[in-house]
Amino acid sequence: MTFVVGLTGGIGCGKSIASAFFSDLGIDVIDTDEISRQLTQPKGAAIAVIQDTFGDVFITGDGALDRSRMRDLIFSDDSFRLKLEKILHPLILNETARRITAAQSPYSIVVVPLLLETQDYNDMVQRILVVDCDEQVQIERTIARSQLSEQQVKAIMATQVPRPARQQNADDIIANNQDIGNLKKQVTALHHKYMEFSNT
Repeated sequence: MTFVVGLTGGIGCGKSIASAFFSDLGIDVIDTDEISRQLTQPKGAAIAVIQDTFGDVFITGDGALDRSRMRDLIFSDDSFRLKLEKILHPLILNETARRITAAQSPYSIVVVPLLLETQDYNDMVQRILVVDCDEQVQIERTIARSQLSEQQVKAIMATQVPRPARQQNADDIIANNQDIGNLKKQVTALHHKYMEFSNT
């Protein structure tokens, strides 16, 4: 099994861009959000259970999960979020484990937005990398990217581990308050470090 780094960070911190840079360096990146999207697309493995649990109204005409409707529901009531997680998490975990086993690069990056909120990945990852930025930057980036309101972004942030706790639990931190060049430089430095770890 390859050396595995769990990459996490709050919404809008730049996890996707950081993981794309690792991918550009030839590293296998396993993105649990991407797996979740595959499970909830038309004919996805989670669709039938979601439909049975939440009703037809949460499935679009083409048979995919209605993401915006589901987002509104799970942020209005925690019990619905937990129900959805109970369906998705075991499926995501199984697929993540399968992809780690199939990985070919010297080390793997597993992107898990809720890595620190759940203990599910503790046995899979040897190191935790947190992509971090100021909370105001998080809010501004997320609004610009997703057209969510400030209130919606803050509601999402409230469900995530607070920033100081993320920093405390990190083995490595990428500070992403500056430009994309600075982010790339930090990824490259960590890549060399992880290559060394993977050889020992």
